[in-house]
Amino acid sequence: MAKITRKLSNNKHQSRDFEFIIAALNELKVHPEKLEIIKTNCAEFKQQPYLKRGLLLAVERFEWVFAIDDDVQRIAKQVLADDYIGNRLRRYPLLFKGVICD
Repeated sequence: MAKITRKLSNNKHQSRDFEFIIAALNELKVHPEKLEIIKTNCAEFKQQPYLKRGLLLAVERFEWVFAIDDDVQRIAKQVLADDYIGNRLRRYPLLFKGVICD
């Protein structure tokens, strides 16, 4: 399988968060069953009573992405998209916590 890569348009150096998200998406391509980890993370964040509004919006956007189907390629494309949903999802790498096991 091809690894996911993306060039940042205005930034010469990729941030650690972005590199983590790329690594998590590559891990999902190899192990699609790990999508359940992201779904679990989203469910746990939604249960928190004092969740930041931005994180809550990111969780809701991820739920929109999952509502269509569980295709890892499409999910990765949406996360990396230069649109509102992609920007919102990349802002919170905690949503991908537990996907990468070192």
